[in-house]
Amino acid sequence: MRKQIENTLNTTAKLILAVICILSMHSSVSAQSERKLVKEGNQMYKDNKFSDAEVNYKKSLDVNKNSKPAQFNLGDAYYKQGKFDEATKQFEQITSDNKLNNDQKAKAYHNLGNSYLQSKKYDESIGAYKNALKLNPKDNDTRYNLAYAQSMIQQQQQQQNQDKDKKDNKDNKDKKDEKKDQQQQDKKDQQQKDDQNKDQQSQAKRDKISKEDAEKILQALNNDEKNTQKKLTKKDATRISIDKNW
Repeated sequence: MRKQIENTLNTTAKLILAVICILSMHSSVSAQSERKLVKEGNQMYKDNKFSDAEVNYKKSLDVNKNSKPAQFNLGDAYYKQGKFDEATKQFEQITSDNKLNNDQKAKAYHNLGNSYLQSKKYDESIGAYKNALKLNPKDNDTRYNLAYAQSMIQQQQQQQNQDKDKKDNKDNKDKKDEKKDQQQQDKKDQQQKDDQNKDQQSQAKRDKISKEDAEKILQALNNDEKNTQKKLTKKDATRISIDKNW
């Protein structure tokens, strides 16, 4: 009985050992596959085949989603293809990993700043570069990029001020032009009003002359009628016969 129990234990131990060996072999194969995919992706990246490198890095992450080289290099592949939003998300994810050492995290922040910069998110890029310099104050590349981002902010502000000044000047010019147009219109209206007044005065004068002339003509007619009547009266006094002899 005791011997049978020992045999059973030995068999169980052998099975456990076999399983451990299989899992270990699988893990080793997976690790080799992950590293191989990353290595192939890196070669494609060097050959400027960034889309192919992206595919390999993603395959590597399918094998091991926690592969830091695959995560980091995938962000770089996005960046090189101009996929700045994807690159930003990738590097944001990396910088949130507390398992990274300061040097690794500083590099991730540097690349995150570059992604923001390409998207013209200057405030965000400045913040990322500052975080990188906190972790690695001696990184001159990051310091240069920080200065560049800050200069872009200044240019942006200057451009906004210039645009505002142009708009204000245009508004002032429009107001002056509008005032000038209104003055000209008022002057034109006043001239028309003056012309109408002159026409009315001229018409009133003509009407007055016409009335005086009419009165003179009427007076003349009355005088003529009186003279005619006087003449007729004198003729009636002498009376001339109207009978005719044959």
